[in-house]
Amino acid sequence: MAATPGQKSEGDRKHPVDATLPPFKMFTSGLQHVAASYAGVVAPPMIVGPACGLTATETAFLMGAALFTAGIATLLQTLGFWKVGAKLPFVNGVSFAGVTPMVAIAKSQSPAHALPVIFGAVIVAGVLGFALAPYFSKLVRFFPPVVTGTVITLIGVSLLPVAFNWSQGGTEGAPDYGSLTNIGMAALTLVIVLALRRVLRGFLQQIAILLGLIAGTLIAIPVGITDFSALGDAGLIGFPTPFHFGAPQFSLAAIVSMCIVMLVCMTESTADMLALGKIVDRPADERTIAGGLRADTLGTALSPLFNGFANSAFAQNIGLVAMTKVRSRFVVATSGVILIVLGLCPVAASVISLVPLPVLGGAGIVLFGSVAASGVQTLASAAMEKGENALIVAAAVGIGLIPIAAPDFYRNFPKDLLVVLDSGISTGCLVAIVLNLAFNHFGRREAAPAADGHGADAPPAPTVPPQPDRGRADDAGTPAATPFP
Repeated sequence: MAATPGQKSEGDRKHPVDATLPPFKMFTSGLQHVAASYAGVVAPPMIVGPACGLTATETAFLMGAALFTAGIATLLQTLGFWKVGAKLPFVNGVSFAGVTPMVAIAKSQSPAHALPVIFGAVIVAGVLGFALAPYFSKLVRFFPPVVTGTVITLIGVSLLPVAFNWSQGGTEGAPDYGSLTNIGMAALTLVIVLALRRVLRGFLQQIAILLGLIAGTLIAIPVGITDFSALGDAGLIGFPTPFHFGAPQFSLAAIVSMCIVMLVCMTESTADMLALGKIVDRPADERTIAGGLRADTLGTALSPLFNGFANSAFAQNIGLVAMTKVRSRFVVATSGVILIVLGLCPVAASVISLVPLPVLGGAGIVLFGSVAASGVQTLASAAMEKGENALIVAAAVGIGLIPIAAPDFYRNFPKDLLVVLDSGISTGCLVAIVLNLAFNHFGRREAAPAADGHGADAPPAPTVPPQPDRGRADDAGTPAATPFP
């Protein structure tokens, strides 16, 4: 039926992912994403820098470079061009998966060559990943709800220990680690965030995390856990000079190690895109995932030019989208611009760093728990009454929790395998895929498996006419699916 005058037709309506907000709301919502991801972006260079023999000043430069390159990667992911970018509200930043291999590379090289060798390996891994992206994206057919729900749940559960560590102070062995002051500040911030979510309405409710972080930081000042020293040491302008630590060098062993990391990052990013697509009601199809992986890998290949490392999607920001219901990719693009500014202005970056880790940990419990809750909601549609599907979830979650519950479980395994085994998300994802194939596909030729992973015993799906591709900004004419609760 034709639209009445003054009304927009169904095809003219923008999906919330493609909608824009007023400037102030755009900035504050984007700043909230930066606050949630800041610690995750700067933590890897804080670890890798000293391992490469860098001074405190050089490590600070590396942190600025990480912020700058994370902003570029985020813009590639959210805005995109050509076939690059998932065009979903993803924050991209330095992947933790590469920290252990990079530290190992640094130990095998002299301080003068450590970073150039790491950067050379990251460039090759990024180029390889970019070439593999369209083929890797075809794995989406192996991610029915029983798999995606398991992986989304594991993403949230795997992130919760990070929030618990922040709540205790962030640095094991520090005199105040696990103190009642730190844990008390985390608990107070958690209560503030929950109270704000309960009493506020509209836009203020959407930025409850940001307001909670500000309130927690202000309370932490008289408590004495807010560190202002970074403000005095930071410069006003600091551009990450290309190849500041030397031209990239190429070592076969380092390249192999980082290529494995790249495959792990691509696996996790695929799971993240499926999770976020579900949350924002724009299911990630094969084309969306291919674009997202191209953004990840292109950002990774370009990062070493500005002294950055491998980038991938940040799962913690998925929890923020789930909680606030702000689905605009332009909000996250704004956060990418803010990250670039922080990378170019150390003083501005230092202001963000004033948020104490215990305060961030209290908010993180809500953020990361929201991701796990989304996974549970997805599993609700995966026919869990079938014994096979329940067994798939049980085994995948159990194995995926090993690195969290028993960090030394794989200590006697070859070091090359630890890149995969130490990631509960990767191992749980692989186990869920293999078991789903074994139980719901192989040996069930007498009845085609249901598209949603319910298994061959599910009733046949009704025949429907072909539908336009969904999940891209240029598919505006596709009616939206049922909103995600």
